[in-house]
Amino acid sequence: MTDASSTPPVPVTIHRGDYRPPEWQVPDIALDFALGIDETRVSSALSVVRHGDTPAPLTLRGDGLTPLGVRVDGEGWNDWRMDGPDLIVDLGDRAAATVEIDTAIDPAANTQLMGLYASNGMLCTQCEAEGFRRITFHPDRPDVLSRYKVRMTGDKARFPILLSNGNCIASGEEGSDHWALWEDPWPKPSYLFALVAGDLVVNRDEFVTMSGRKVELGIWVRDGDVDRTGHAMKALKDSMAWDERVYGREYDLDLFNIVAVSDFNMGAMENKGLNIFNTRYILADPDTATDLDYDGVEGVVAHEYFHNWSGNRVTCRDWFQLSLKEGFTVFRDQNFSADMGSPPVKRIEDVRLLRAAQFPEDAGPLAHPIRPDSYQEISNFYTATVYNKGAEIIRMMHTMVGPERFRQGTDLYFDRHDGEAATCEDFVRAIEEGAGVDLQQFRLWYSQAGTPRVAARIDTDPASGERILHLVQSVPATPGQPEKAPTLIPLRIKAFDLDGGHGVEEERLVPLDRAEMSVSLGQYRSRPMLSINRGFSAPVIVDFAREEGELAWLAAHDDDPFARYEALQQLMLDTLVAAVSGETADHRAVIEAVATTLNDRAADPAFVAEAVLLPSEAFIGDQMVTVDPDAIRRERLALQAAIGVALESEWRAILGEGAPPAAILSRKAKGGRRLRGVALAYLAATGLADVPALAFGIFSDADGMTERQAALATLAHGDSDERAHALDIFYQRYRDNPLVLDKWFQVQAWSMRADTVDAVRGLAEHPDFTLSNPNRVRSLYGALTGNQAAFHQADGAGYRLIADLVIALDPKNPQTSARMIPPLGRWKRFDEARAAMMKAELQRILAQPGLSRDVTEQASKSLLG
Repeated sequence: MTDASSTPPVPVTIHRGDYRPPEWQVPDIALDFALGIDETRVSSALSVVRHGDTPAPLTLRGDGLTPLGVRVDGEGWNDWRMDGPDLIVDLGDRAAATVEIDTAIDPAANTQLMGLYASNGMLCTQCEAEGFRRITFHPDRPDVLSRYKVRMTGDKARFPILLSNGNCIASGEEGSDHWALWEDPWPKPSYLFALVAGDLVVNRDEFVTMSGRKVELGIWVRDGDVDRTGHAMKALKDSMAWDERVYGREYDLDLFNIVAVSDFNMGAMENKGLNIFNTRYILADPDTATDLDYDGVEGVVAHEYFHNWSGNRVTCRDWFQLSLKEGFTVFRDQNFSADMGSPPVKRIEDVRLLRAAQFPEDAGPLAHPIRPDSYQEISNFYTATVYNKGAEIIRMMHTMVGPERFRQGTDLYFDRHDGEAATCEDFVRAIEEGAGVDLQQFRLWYSQAGTPRVAARIDTDPASGERILHLVQSVPATPGQPEKAPTLIPLRIKAFDLDGGHGVEEERLVPLDRAEMSVSLGQYRSRPMLSINRGFSAPVIVDFAREEGELAWLAAHDDDPFARYEALQQLMLDTLVAAVSGETADHRAVIEAVATTLNDRAADPAFVAEAVLLPSEAFIGDQMVTVDPDAIRRERLALQAAIGVALESEWRAILGEGAPPAAILSRKAKGGRRLRGVALAYLAATGLADVPALAFGIFSDADGMTERQAALATLAHGDSDERAHALDIFYQRYRDNPLVLDKWFQVQAWSMRADTVDAVRGLAEHPDFTLSNPNRVRSLYGALTGNQAAFHQADGAGYRLIADLVIALDPKNPQTSARMIPPLGRWKRFDEARAAMMKAELQRILAQPGLSRDVTEQASKSLLG
């Protein structure tokens, strides 16, 4: 007989079509916290107003809460009951009331890091998406907007700093305790509530808005970390100025605070006026942060600040509209970062991330539209599809209408929906009306999953002699969507005439809005050189048969930097896929193209570094019907070695030029360091005897983390004595710095050595490894899943290791645990033996008693393939 208690309950599926407006609104809420690490008492007073004529009782969501007392309009109230985790209060025929509820919670025991939890002696909150119900009973849905007053009382010694949303309007002392009263004048959903109490120090600055109002800025960190907040503060001020200049959006409070927290499930959270950040995206100095870390700080600070309008002032009606705020805000932060640095390089980085994270998602069992139709656990939908593909959908609108008309559309959107909970449709309609464009067909991007493919070919019209570009679009079947309708795909194209008779055609935008379309390119004596999907104008896969030499020419001569990068990457990809498929490998064309790019002295070194970098093993696998991880690694290493040997003098010359000082963060300096890292990796692939010593010398002499980590990562792939020595030096130097120690774990999990899985298993037992910190888990196990050949080791050891992690971590932190599952769900892409082992691990996970909704949904959908 099966023990029913050991069988995980089937999670309830929530459907977008079932949305109903809230039966009660909560225009005002007062919260009173008596703070403690092991027990915090919460008294909430909700001013509730019946919405509509429905005689429904008041339903307040809870998660792990027990009411200690319920009062209505100041009187004890007995007409309430619990319905599972939720509190149901029957208010009879009252149209409005004040409902007061007392609860007690244990922040120290909150390992989920959702709601109010303890982190290294500090109390902090994370309420998106449904964490507020772990603090007090509440409707806890984004279309219930309230003005908040928050009073906090705590021990002065333990919690000298008391922060919440909005402005501090009063404070005082009561013996060994002190208190602070905060008020946020702007109505907000409960997921934007924030509270922080602890022993913190602050980096203060100010910003004067375009209307002349002074805003006090504060970045709060632990003692000893304030010197590493300068870059984050600069990024904040740059973001505020950029949002005024580009979108006309001014900050609306007199205070803006950021707090850095060590234990955090996400990157950061845009709580109104009190952003809470993972320390990874706040703390940076040249000794401990790479250039990529600096860029990450700048981008995430901007992202969370931009949410003040695209997410806070205009929020989501329901969680199916998540991309309304996230896709739009990612687009905004991408453009901000491009303006702060190199637009072509930023575009390359964004597309590489999209292809690495979102394209596989679109092609797997977890595929979903950017506006999903259903979910079981909303935390599983904080995905690359919602964020990164969502940003691409916004970018396509921007491309089609141009910056000025797009700005007219966003102005209309903000003005029309300020203070409201809106939908994706509201945004599209505002762009449509403000920019004067018909987006009816374009709306399919919001409802259809999958990555469209565009097949392109050039023919000659026998009657006119014109060259005709034929385009055919299709979208593969995805779970629940076997058939797809043609959508609107904006393709930027340009044709180059190598004979000189026609001249160079101007770039044009082709709106592919049918299943098939033909476009005249004009008359050319020979086939023109076609540059298509320039700037990655649409998130699609283009299939276009190139003639010999075309990709090399485009890589050298295309006037669109992204298209140049794309051509060289495609040349590398074609060579590698052919070699993996058993064809004789001819590396000469790739070597010549790489040499041409390296010798382009006018090119941005950061662009050169990106362009000459080989496609990742995972991306190579994405081009194959059945992924062969071992063959992919073998052939990629062979091509890397061939390029390294053929261009040895060029790589050594790059390293011989010396590194720009780590403290200089100019585009040129960062590009120079990036190119040096690529050069060292190519030299290491040659197997030349002096390279380990060369890498160790760079590691030892480096004046900053960018050079030091690049050298360490290079050494970590090999077997030299210098490898062990460098790893030990790095550990001893940074063992007390958690963020840098994450890098030490990560480079070993990324290693291309044959014993990487065994090494990861050993590192999981290291005294400095912990399951309680999401950054540390991601640095080791997340890096392993990104190491294709190691994770897919033929004996299945990598699969077992990840399944063991999921099972151990799920009771503590379901969100982080669930995010480790998707790599196991790609079993259909691999050979029968690997597929069987991956499915077996998913089945083993699902057989665990008491499994969370997060993991149950991810594992069950992944098992279906």
